Amino acid sequence: LDLIQNVEVQAILGPQKSSQADFVIELGDKAQVPVISFSATSSPLSSRSPYFVQAAQSDSSQVKAIKAIIQTFKWREVVTIYENSDYGSGFSTYLIHALQEEQVKVPYKSVISLTATDDQIRLELYKLMNMHIRVFIVHMSNNTLGSRLFLMAKELEMMSEGYVWIITDGIMNHLDSMDDNVIASMQGVLGVKPYIAMSQKLDSFTDRWKRKFHQDLIIYGLWAYDAVWTVATAAERVETTESPVQSQGTSNNLTDLTSIKTSKSGQKLLDSILSTRIEGLSGDFYFVNGKLQTSTYQILNVVGKGNKEIGFWSSELGVSKELTLSVSGNKTYTVSVTNLGSIKWPGGDSFPVPKGWMFPTRGKKLRIGVPMKGGFNEIVKVDRDAKTNKIIKVSGYAIDVFDLVMASLPYPVPYEFEPFMNPNGSSAGSHYEMIEQVYLQRYDAVVGDTTITANRSLIADFTLPYTEGGVAMMVLNKHKDKKSAWIFMQPLTKDLWLTTGAFFILTGFVIWVLEHRINKAFRGPPSQHVGMIFWFPLSTLVFAHSSVISSTHPNTYNLF
Repeated sequence: LDLIQNVEVQAILGPQKSSQADFVIELGDKAQVPVISFSATSSPLSSRSPYFVQAAQSDSSQVKAIKAIIQTFKWREVVTIYENSDYGSGFSTYLIHALQEEQVKVPYKSVISLTATDDQIRLELYKLMNMHIRVFIVHMSNNTLGSRLFLMAKELEMMSEGYVWIITDGIMNHLDSMDDNVIASMQGVLGVKPYIAMSQKLDSFTDRWKRKFHQDLIIYGLWAYDAVWTVATAAERVETTESPVQSQGTSNNLTDLTSIKTSKSGQKLLDSILSTRIEGLSGDFYFVNGKLQTSTYQILNVVGKGNKEIGFWSSELGVSKELTLSVSGNKTYTVSVTNLGSIKWPGGDSFPVPKGWMFPTRGKKLRIGVPMKGGFNEIVKVDRDAKTNKIIKVSGYAIDVFDLVMASLPYPVPYEFEPFMNPNGSSAGSHYEMIEQVYLQRYDAVVGDTTITANRSLIADFTLPYTEGGVAMMVLNKHKDKKSAWIFMQPLTKDLWLTTGAFFILTGFVIWVLEHRINKAFRGPPSQHVGMIFWFPLSTLVFAHSSVISSTHPNTYNLF
């Protein structure tokens, strides 16, 4: 306020933090003085005042990069962890809205106070540990708070296999300045930060910076340098021939905003700044709607004592393994895991990719009830020790189907089978009583040959039957010969007729063999013998031949 009232500045470079921005933005708006911030990244700030210029990548742009990472690995649920400030809450709002567009749920938001103690952080991590979600997105501007968070996560074994941690540029930009023990606790973490193309100008400036200050230059320093040059370039183009400010009052009270001086050339300088475009240390530096133009983001993996580049994200190409500076040909926006380099996940392994969901280590197993009845053991069979009554194995077709369904889920679900039986090993009741246990919350589900009936469907939900679904209809078969007198002959097929005839001939031949030597009726010329073989079995349909047969083998004849 003193600079505006007494020094009569025409532009303000700052504030450095989003939490400090509200007052300075209001001050610049009252005095009509452009406020240019190179480190306040909160997205809602740019809409507070037309005199505020965001010379840093806004959080809304990195939200798109993080959303692309979630899409790439097809995680369906995430938890956001952010500091309790406008910087944190503003980012969380943008992120949740972007993820909801892709049907990604954020069932829980972990908000950590900037003044949180170690016990408070540890308690919050315990909450996350007991949840089933294993994908965490961390957004913090305070690298000290972020360092404490990851040290305690490592202590609680939350940096192990199955977990996914994604950090925004608030922590990623300060990674090089963190202690070795903090970086060691962050192994396998994914992160994003704006990509800055290397150039001879940048190399020369960085070398001079390190020689003078003996520390690395972070990206906010590059934006600050380019912002100063942009303001200086814009100011040279604005000509002023009169006093740059006009007074709104005579009060000398620096806390009285009603008497603050206003800039006559503020609007001209603002327009000049917004239209200035330079080739700065950070690359092509210019503003779009009061914000620094959206940049390409690096996707990084914390490995060893630093980070490893695994890919890039841009608004034109999506996720890519290599940076393409110009979009041409058939390039399209894609998000595919094949477009990224190898990733070291928490726990030290590159494969498999974490599923992002698992039952908490302290969680209970699902209780699956199975019927304890004899009969069709192919459906469900419970093997138990007759002496100890201990269940040895549960098997069967229904069990196999259930096991395959559970194995196909994109996350592990522990469960155990509990036979519905009495202490003596007998069935504890009917199928309805077993299904009722689901309604009473004694079982989480029931597997077996349970028929779907109306009364059962009132107390439990059923899956589709194992048999193929469909509709069948029975109709009367209309045959054109149904009024014929010979309709009774239709079941007698050709094969049946041939078989019957063969047995008749076989019967006649056997009787002839037994009778022709001792019975005169079976003697004569050969034609009579053949005729007797065919005639005798056929004639038995209407005549009794007990007097004709003289052989002593009546049992054999009766058989035939």
